[in-house]
Amino acid sequence: MGVNKTSVQEIIAALGGKDNIHSATHCVTRLRTVLNDESKVDKEKLENIDIVKGSFSSNGQFQVVIGQGVVDKVYNIFAEETGIQSATKDDVKSAAEQNMNPLQRAIKVLADIFIPILPAIVTAGLLMGLNNILTGSDIFYKGQSVIDVHKNWADVASIINLIANTAFVFLPGLIGWSAVKRFGGNPLLGIVLGLMLVHPDLLNAWAFGDAQAKGEIPYWNLFGLDVQKVGYQGQVLPILFASILLAKIELFLNKRVHDSVKLLVVGPVALLVTGLAAFIVIGPITFWIGNGITDAVVWLFAHFAWLGGIIYGGLYAVLVITGMHHTFLAVDLQLIGDPKIGGTFLWPMVALSNIAQGSAALAMMFLAKKENEKLRGLAGTSALSAFLGITEPAMFGVNLRYRYPFFSALIGSAIAGIVLSVNHVMAFSIGVGGLPGILSITQGYRLAFLLGMIIVLIVPFTLTMLLSRTRLANDK
Repeated sequence: MGVNKTSVQEIIAALGGKDNIHSATHCVTRLRTVLNDESKVDKEKLENIDIVKGSFSSNGQFQVVIGQGVVDKVYNIFAEETGIQSATKDDVKSAAEQNMNPLQRAIKVLADIFIPILPAIVTAGLLMGLNNILTGSDIFYKGQSVIDVHKNWADVASIINLIANTAFVFLPGLIGWSAVKRFGGNPLLGIVLGLMLVHPDLLNAWAFGDAQAKGEIPYWNLFGLDVQKVGYQGQVLPILFASILLAKIELFLNKRVHDSVKLLVVGPVALLVTGLAAFIVIGPITFWIGNGITDAVVWLFAHFAWLGGIIYGGLYAVLVITGMHHTFLAVDLQLIGDPKIGGTFLWPMVALSNIAQGSAALAMMFLAKKENEKLRGLAGTSALSAFLGITEPAMFGVNLRYRYPFFSALIGSAIAGIVLSVNHVMAFSIGVGGLPGILSITQGYRLAFLLGMIIVLIVPFTLTMLLSRTRLANDK
């Protein structure tokens, strides 16, 4: 599909004109804008433009889905026509924050911290899946694993496991880098802070329970104050709050210390003060809070599994719309890092929610009349994208636009959520969503996950087809 100036001018007009556009940038598939008044947007006119595949508002930004390989050309013409200065994603995000309420800003902070480290976590999950295929029994050979039969693969599997585990063993280092950078500090100090919390001289957090039961927890004596000499492996909250403190101290000192001695003062003082605070106050308190949150989520799914499945499985797509789904990344990582749990029962429902949105969009492809080639093409490509874990084109370009496909997907994912939760399906890591999600499912739970997958493939598709008989004509 060609890009021309007329189409881009139509986009600008549908957004309320160039005077309504505060700033803009673009990502791989979307034109990201901050508007002065989003109520001036004519969504119907916007989404009828040939090159537009959908639109939505999220975190203070109004985003127009254009497509990979096209959006950069659109942006160049867009910038020329509106006269806006070239802006970075950070510039647009900063401008968008002015349109957010306090809750949205808090959610955005979590997103800014966790999204940059997701590639490492997802990669680790995929490699762990490969390791499990090599080491799991009854996958290719009855009662034996691949490395049992082919022993020359044993060391290869061991190296794969080491590479995969690294991101989780040193998770505080990843979070420290991203969090301190987000709060304006030196990300290298954030890495050091995170690694300090998992230093091998500390009692491993995964051994804390046994050491506590045996009365063998080591202590520092700091001027009469006993401080537990404990690491924070797999913990999220300690490094998050410690990172805030580190960045604040560093910024405070940078404004007051002379340039000639900054290297000798700022880093050492900021890291020393933060380190003491982390082990004396921040770590113990947030460790308790983090375990409390984990215990509460586990309790809900242990005692009311069906309810947890309905709520999280059925409403996850709604969380995506609000942006609140980013807050659950911390819960997933906390569950994975807990040695008593060793995995997450939330993420498998996310993978099935992706598939449900794809199934509903696929039904819309079949329902679209021949003369509506744009809807047919968009529904087909967005369904494929959702099946591979990227749901934005399907949700915002098709399902939410016609509403009943979106609700059909919610119903399907809620039913599948019940199946997964009552069978206690676990994933050993956050991985790629959609159909490839089965690679991250813990062995022994894959049959139940497959059943859930069948549900989200059939139910949303069927419901969308049935509801279309009374709704499609009204929703054109």
